[in-house]
Amino acid sequence: MRNTALTAAQRQDALEAMSSGEGLDVLVVGGGVTGAGIALDAAARGLRTGIVEMGDWASGTSSWSSKLVHGGLRYLYQLDFALVHEALTERGRLLTTTAPHLVKAQPFLWPLKHHYERSYSAVGVGMYDALAIAGARGHQTVPVQKHLGRRGTRALAPALNPDKLVGAIRFYDARVDDSRLVIDLVRTAVGLGAHAAGRTKVTGFLKDDHGAVIGAAVTDLETGQSRSIRAARTINATGVWTEATQDLATDAGGLKVLASKGIHIVVPKEAIDAETGIFLRTEKSVLFIIPWQRYWVIGTTDTPWTEDVAKPVATAADVDYVLDHANEVLSRPLTRADIIGVYAGLRPLLQPQLRPGAQAASTKVSREHTVTRVAPGLTAIAGGKLTTYRVMAADAVDHALGEALAHAHPCATAELPLVGAAGYHELAARAGDIARERGWTLARVTHLLDRYGDELPALLDAVDTHDAVASDEPAWGEPLPGAPAYLRAEVAWAVTHEGAAHLDDVLLRRVRLDLERRDRGLGVADEVLAVMAPLLDWSEDQVAAERAAYAERVEQLAAAEAESTDAAAVAHVSRAV
Repeated sequence: MRNTALTAAQRQDALEAMSSGEGLDVLVVGGGVTGAGIALDAAARGLRTGIVEMGDWASGTSSWSSKLVHGGLRYLYQLDFALVHEALTERGRLLTTTAPHLVKAQPFLWPLKHHYERSYSAVGVGMYDALAIAGARGHQTVPVQKHLGRRGTRALAPALNPDKLVGAIRFYDARVDDSRLVIDLVRTAVGLGAHAAGRTKVTGFLKDDHGAVIGAAVTDLETGQSRSIRAARTINATGVWTEATQDLATDAGGLKVLASKGIHIVVPKEAIDAETGIFLRTEKSVLFIIPWQRYWVIGTTDTPWTEDVAKPVATAADVDYVLDHANEVLSRPLTRADIIGVYAGLRPLLQPQLRPGAQAASTKVSREHTVTRVAPGLTAIAGGKLTTYRVMAADAVDHALGEALAHAHPCATAELPLVGAAGYHELAARAGDIARERGWTLARVTHLLDRYGDELPALLDAVDTHDAVASDEPAWGEPLPGAPAYLRAEVAWAVTHEGAAHLDDVLLRRVRLDLERRDRGLGVADEVLAVMAPLLDWSEDQVAAERAAYAERVEQLAAAEAESTDAAAVAHVSRAV
């Protein structure tokens, strides 16, 4: 594997390589989890691969998910066994082989309000466990279900109201930092030879004399420069932008995508007294209360979105919905004063064929994906979910190549570790030694291992090298004073290895203070900028512009969240969020 670092120089080299020479075998449009997975799949097959994304990596749907890798327990009750089996198989791969540093087994309690619920719920969870073991070829990657009475439930989750339950079932799924997963997918693809360029927008498609798509016209949004990228096959993986992207190539239609908004709230760890996550079924969908190291993520909603897809925002009504459903089972009700973060994202759900004037409820649309040929040379994929990104990627590349070429160049990602994964388990076994050597707590080393995996020694080497020679700059080995859970080195690594080019890249998708601070990390912006500026050679004016842009975003989102309707909320937002 080659150098996997995403940097400004790497991006420029990628643009030069993609827009010159003999062209690509595969050009991927879209840098969310689906597009990143496709780029990795194509590169792993030995194909000349390029990927472009109009924003930062994962800046659309893929950074605003529930941050779960799961089989979809509720799909069992819709009798969608194949979908659940596929997702649980992928969950097992991620937990054990492809991304064990990022994906962690997570227990959940399913509170039972009535005794009669236990039998049918146990059947569902039991089938969930059985499908997971079958998908892992007989291996048990997470513990199986356990039944608890009131006392056992109370011991694991004192926060649950004992008057509203007769017990619970404990089952397991997994959680993941969604943005980091996408970034590691892109980096792994780059290490296998793929060319990757963020903030590069497709403005049209190149065609030959017969009307077949042979690449794309793109604009570098950092410089304004236009380029042409030639490719034998192009794959549209732009999620909620699918229709807008395919319309650049043809007016004959193609995939229809329904945007569905999901919002989450974040509360501090001390707000809920529990040792496990909590799973609730609602009248519309499900609600997860998911523990992370310093906070809980609670969501989600599922409502049609008809506003600008670049500006999904939460409203006061959305927040009330989540609070109300969480409080149905909690002894101490959560209030708005408990909330430290709110975020919203859009799911790209496949739109069913409808009669004119009809509209589908977003909760009824299948989460399965579809791949189709929109035009000769142009494949599109939509639907699916984060957990099954690898299967979606394989299907998309197979479709683009055609049966003969796909047989000659088969998918090679089933056992391929992502950046940071290969030596993670061995390094994790030495976590105590690393903590003693550095004078750090075990919790800090675990935090770093769970973000960087077997790249931790390289990060530590970068810390030692910088701190030895750059005494006039903030020490990378020290925590951010305003956010001591994170080292300054994590900001630096975001720039030197993870492609961060702007302040919001760091605060939203790498050192994710947007999620866990009432001010969305604005109070730590100057500390973050002090690390970023020397690495990116920013002037004082550029630093001030970065801070001002982020402050404007924080102000606009706060105003939007005070509104009760989507239309009123979006009116406060001047640009993509």
